[in-house]
Amino acid sequence: MAETPHPDNPRGLPVAVVTGASSGIGAALAAALAERGHCVALAARRAERLAAVAAQIHSRGGAAFAVPTDATDPGAVAALCAAARARGAVTVVVANAGVYGRGLATEVTAAALDAALRDNFWSAFHLAQAALPLLRERRGQLVFVASFDAKKGLPMDAAYATAKCALAGYAASLRQALHGSGVQVGIAFPGRVDTPMIDHVAVPWASPKIPTERAVRAILWLLRHRRAEVVVPWWCRPLWWADVLSPRLGDWLVRVLRLDGSVRG
Repeated sequence: MAETPHPDNPRGLPVAVVTGASSGIGAALAAALAERGHCVALAARRAERLAAVAAQIHSRGGAAFAVPTDATDPGAVAALCAAARARGAVTVVVANAGVYGRGLATEVTAAALDAALRDNFWSAFHLAQAALPLLRERRGQLVFVASFDAKKGLPMDAAYATAKCALAGYAASLRQALHGSGVQVGIAFPGRVDTPMIDHVAVPWASPKIPTERAVRAILWLLRHRRAEVVVPWWCRPLWWADVLSPRLGDWLVRVLRLDGSVRG
């Protein structure tokens, strides 16, 4: 017997779950997924911002619903996935929630590391654990939004880079563990993206902030082609290759190009 369509998804569209959907990459990606025929579950802590994103999607003829969620709370994440499944078949899940902070490795505290791991790693882990049974039903796709810091950590990004490296390692292991299951695991490694999260960071000419839409296009490409990884923008790749060839060369490039950036004011 066919499922009765939910009022939030009367057309019976496949459901996509996006965390960190109240602004930045998450909000833009949610809108793009809705344009491509998904009913999008919008998850973040800020209920009023989620409502605004949902209203914008509705104004363009798309389907979306807000589920205010603390992604660091396993119970809240489980409830999010249950709410998504109640609306239809879940085919895409994007772990995008995250928080950026700065601090040198010589000065970072255990508390700062704990916070970075909670916000940038454990939030994604909880989502993967709750979503995998749903994705197995439909041979769906699970995408983690990491950071280029996981390829080449910068001096002032000690806690953030540590958390994103943990996320990249988990995603790579999970991808291999799910081989043959039909569930595709992908991970995006964007460089600096022009979002409110890093408004306060001034960046050098060699590493400009890219528009949110550029990061979204890369994630959509990863989904469309069911790829394992994507690095964006292209100018991150020479640094990555140099670092693979020689980490000291990578370190030198970070210094001479002043890639660490600085905090305004």
